[in-house]
Formats: sequence, C-alpha cells, structure tokens
Amino acid sequence: MSHSAKLQKANASGMDNPLNFAVTNRDRETIDMVAAAVEHQHTLLAFQPVMLSSNPQQVGFYEGLIRVMDETGRIIPAKDFVHVIEGRELGRKIDALALNMGLRTLYENPTLRLSINMSARSIGYPAWNRILRKWLDRSDTLAERLILEITESSAMDMPEKVVEFMDEQQGKGISFALDDFGAGHTALRYFKDFYFDVLKIDGQFIQGISNDPDNQALTRAMVDIARHFDMLTVAELVETAEDMQTLIDLGVDCLQGFYFSAPTTRPYWSELKKKAAR
Repeated sequence: MSHSAKLQKANASGMDNPLNFAVTNRDRETIDMVAAAVEHQHTLLAFQPVMLSSNPQQVGFYEGLIRVMDETGRIIPAKDFVHVIEGRELGRKIDALALNMGLRTLYENPTLRLSINMSARSIGYPAWNRILRKWLDRSDTLAERLILEITESSAMDMPEKVVEFMDEQQGKGISFALDDFGAGHTALRYFKDFYFDVLKIDGQFIQGISNDPDNQALTRAMVDIARHFDMLTVAELVETAEDMQTLIDLGVDCLQGFYFSAPTTRPYWSELKKKAAR
C-alpha cells in the first residue's frame, strides 16, 4: 500500500486525530483491565445505603455497586469502565458477576433488601438468567428483597423486551428501578407501560438543588410523575444537609449519596460476621 493510500485510510478511521487515538487506546486499556479482573475473579460489590426521607437515619435498602480490581490492587468503580463495556459480552459477564454476588449477599442476610444494576442487554444472556433462577430456587423470600436497576438509556434501547421481562419477574416478587431518570430521553409513550416500582432521579438535578430553583421545579415534576404511576422516588447524589431538606420538602421518598455514606466494600453485616468468627 502506498504512503498516500495509508494516509487516506488513517484519515478515514480518524486515527490521524491524536484525541481519537488517545480515546481509542484508553478504551482498549479499560477493556483489557476489566477482562483481566473478570478472568481472575477480581470483582466485588460496594454497598451504599438508600435512606428513608421520613426518617433519614433509617435505611430503606442498599445498592450493590460492582467494582473491579486492577493489577495493582486498586478498586475501580463502575463509572470508570461501564460505558466502554456496555455493548460488549464483557458487559454481560460483569452483570452476571454483580447479580451472583448480590444474590449471595441476600441469601446470606435474610433481613437485607438490595438493589443490583443490570443492562437491558443482559435480559437475554443465558448465564445471567441461570444465576437468577439458581438463587431464586434457593430462597422463598429472596425475590421480594431484590430490586433490579435498569438505566433509563438502557431501557430505551429495547423497551418491549424490558416490559416483557419486568412483567414476568414482578410476578415472582422482584421489584424494578428506573435508574438515572432524567439523564436520557425516555419516550413517554413507553413510560406508562413500564410499571417500574422505583424511580431514581439522576444526580445532575440533585447536586446543589437547595440553591437551584430550576432543578427544584424539574425534580418536583419528576416526583409528580412517579406518584401518578405509584412509584417510589429516590434522589441520587445527595451531598449536603440543605439539599436533603429541600428534597424532603419536595416529597422525594428516599435519599442516597455521600451525605449519608460512601459505598463500602465492608458493610456492617460482613463486619458482624468477622467479629462472630473470632
């Protein structure tokens, strides 16, 4: 291939752009890091409490957030890699691992209620479904303590499949949360068919809401929508006492964020087990 032909090919692929090359290289490194963590089972869940607005000292449920460890032992949060692997089979493997760890946690802690994140793409993934069936068969109470969180953008990718899956699993007692609501472009013609149990309001509307009349109005509108469809509301990324009080005044049902607790890989129940084993 001539030099000019090679140059044209590079230009067509965008690799002549240093930024494009850097992004592509970074994504490839991220995929390799996550794949290695999955292969060596260097994955874990971090747990963050979701508090009740009626009593902000009381936990309503916990969210289990997938983490991977890189080769140096650093714990990497999902936000740093999930966007890169979402459309790949690696994303399905991560979903399956998160589900398995979450359901094991529920099985071992009969009083716990836990939400686990999933992509709509995992609905048809055989390994993910086998894990769900395996744990549901082991406990009569597990389904009613499980909340599956699907992001707004993921649900919109395949709304008919999500509706069908939710209908089937809600019959078993599983609840569903629409995550990051407001961040994407929900088609309202589908919204009334989803029957989500929980609406999680995206943190971009929540941070600094006590001083932001526009976000107060938008959040109030989302709370009204949720109430109309009989959904519980959760505000994400609550970071100050002022924001917490504003959200309570707006009628949000639950609160989640660093103001209450950062996600931890050492939840109270695991620490209790360690003490009991001594």
